[in-house]
Amino acid sequence: MTGRLERLWIKRFHRGPMDAVDRAGLRAGRGLVGNADQGGKRQVTIISRRRWNGINEALADDIDPALRRANLLVTGIDLDDTRGRTLRVGSCRLLIHGETRPCEHMDAARPGLRGALDPAWAGGAFAEVLDDGEIAVGDAVGWDDSNTAPQP
Repeated sequence: MTGRLERLWIKRFHRGPMDAVDRAGLRAGRGLVGNADQGGKRQVTIISRRRWNGINEALADDIDPALRRANLLVTGIDLDDTRGRTLRVGSCRLLIHGETRPCEHMDAARPGLRGALDPAWAGGAFAEVLDDGEIAVGDAVGWDDSNTAPQP
């Protein structure tokens, strides 16, 4: 399955706005350059367009996906049950560590959003960056099942 990177956001400080950008740098083991969340296993958050369209249907609204506060919006890729898989975005790899669960901030952004995001994997996934590089809106996105070791 092949998709593409549809949108990209950087959160410059905790609870700050999600700034839409056309391209961003990635640093292995750190995350998106300039993003507030650095290190750990939750360096990048990802949502799928298919799931986001389902959220809009559930809420009978056309909500800007920036309200989800994820870093990447991908099309053509299903993130359900992908813990342990490696997602390639452009030339960079992201190791999916788990499901991003919705928090109370979602209802502050849009009443009912937290509940709509509650079904398994509806809120997307979080990942660790394995490669330094740059990604851009429009980049190809797909699963890398080669099981190669992360680049230093």
